[in-house]
Amino acid sequence: MMRLLHRIFPHPHLTILLTIVWVLLANEPSLNSLVFGLILGIIIPFVTQPYWPDRPKLRNWPMVVEYMLVVLWDIVIANITVAKIILFKRDADRQPNWICVPLELRTPEAITVLAGTITMTPGTVSSDLSAQGHNLLVHCLDAPDPDAVRDQIKQRYERRLKEIFE
Repeated sequence: MMRLLHRIFPHPHLTILLTIVWVLLANEPSLNSLVFGLILGIIIPFVTQPYWPDRPKLRNWPMVVEYMLVVLWDIVIANITVAKIILFKRDADRQPNWICVPLELRTPEAITVLAGTITMTPGTVSSDLSAQGHNLLVHCLDAPDPDAVRDQIKQRYERRLKEIFE
């Protein structure tokens, strides 16, 4: 029975996520949008299953929720900070910097989530990953103390991602 369920729902969390996203994207949530979202949530993971040979294992679900809340909070605060920089800080007073963040993360999924998180946060962008995957190059709009930014990335994001993925 479990094997049959696994064949129908190869990625059950993705099925749920796709269904929820589809219902949220509908202008007016209805039974039709729920059913269509569920159909998409079943078909897309089933069709893409060959491309997921080594699915990442999320080891700490409460930490996933905590990570998402931290990222959302940081995005809100960064939007305010970037607005202040753009509106009130003179160009001559800005200190853009390139920061090399040494990574303890080793799984590609965790590194990808970290790079995406940094890029989604206004004022920073991930621009390169070393060939061995041990360093991430980040550009900051205004970073008078690059070491503090590096430490903040490691403490706020990398530490949590390590608990989630490794």
